[in-house]
Amino acid sequence: MEPLKEARNRVEGSSSSDKSNGRTSGGGRRSLTNCLIKPPVKKNTIPIDLKLRVVERAWFAHQVAEKRRLIKQYKMERERQQKLEEEEEIKRLRKELIPKAQLMPYFDRPFVPRRSEKQPTVPREPKFCIPRHKTIKCCRCHAMT
Repeated sequence: MEPLKEARNRVEGSSSSDKSNGRTSGGGRRSLTNCLIKPPVKKNTIPIDLKLRVVERAWFAHQVAEKRRLIKQYKMERERQQKLEEEEEIKRLRKELIPKAQLMPYFDRPFVPRRSEKQPTVPREPKFCIPRHKTIKCCRCHAMT
């Protein structure tokens, strides 16, 4: 921080003599103090009426609350309507459908399975050897053969 203070002091000392001549120090360069000082922030030119803003915000909040209430009411109404439709559908199905009992099997004629007309399968011996074209080929295998 000290070198910065020294630079400011030097610039302030030299700028007072240069300003009287109408020149800037450093041959047309801006002085260090001008670089370090930020320009003032531009003020908001639009006048703010806080009372009007409060009223508008309250109206907006009321509109949002009303919209949410309507959505919730619509959703509950839709669910209630769907439930009534399902109950009516169940009542209608119960009236239309006639329950029927399963037929009893005939016990006086017992089921006797018949012999199949197909030929029985012929058992085969399993193949435990691996065919030569499916073996893994490597250098040692070729050297042995």
